Amino acid sequence: MAHLIKIGDSQGIRIPKPLIQQAHLEGKELDIQVVNQGILITPSHKPREHWKKAIETILASNGSETIDNEWLDASLTSDDDLEW
Repeated sequence: MAHLIKIGDSQGIRIPKPLIQQAHLEGKELDIQVVNQGILITPSHKPREHWKKAIETILASNGSETIDNEWLDASLTSDDDLEW
């Protein structure tokens, strides 16, 4: 069971460690939502949170990456000539 405790002018919730471990919430940033007369606490998920690691893993498994300097060095162009 969790308990509300006074923290300055606010209140906090004390959640037992076994519940934190079971929900895999240790050390994570949390999102809190009000739902059906209660509160839902979930780990925060950021867009593209694990992309860098996934890309590095893919590159490592496929050998060294070749860099396409033609695209990297290309100058930016305007879309004024395009017909929409």
